[in-house]
Amino acid sequence: MSRLTQIAPDTATGNTKELLDAVKSKLGLVPNMVRAMANSPAALNAYVQFSGALAGGSLSARNREQIALAVGQVNECNYCLSAHSALGKMAGLTPDQIRDSRQGTAADGKTDALLHFARKLVETRGQVSDGDVDAVRQAGFTDGEIAEVVANVALNIFTNYFNHVADTDIDFPKADALLATRS
Repeated sequence: MSRLTQIAPDTATGNTKELLDAVKSKLGLVPNMVRAMANSPAALNAYVQFSGALAGGSLSARNREQIALAVGQVNECNYCLSAHSALGKMAGLTPDQIRDSRQGTAADGKTDALLHFARKLVETRGQVSDGDVDAVRQAGFTDGEIAEVVANVALNIFTNYFNHVADTDIDFPKADALLATRS
């Protein structure tokens, strides 16, 4: 059971109701994580604005979902792994691509470099090496795209940590456990 109250959209008022309605119009539902974030309109607004801004960036929806899966796996966030497995399918990822993304790998070299870099950011708390940045750049990513990778990792760390604290009830099909992950 969630440790934070999940605010029902039909009982919310003011700015909180507007934010919950905006999420529902975008996703077709209001996930439990968002309902728990609604305890703080400031936190919910930060999440909505940050995720919305990144959706308008240069990284594809598929790449953003792949980053979310890689970060969620490193941080062992079952809620986010379940949510982004479902959202990843909606973005066109196959079950194998979802599994690979969780492991920080991909069949194509460019996406593999992206996911390796995203995992490195989490594992080193952002203290990546010149070689790490050069590798993702050599794979074809611009400095702007590298900045967006960092931003997407930060957004997903926020949601991972939020869900750890809230112990959010999973309202997506539960993601399967992985047998082994890439180190």
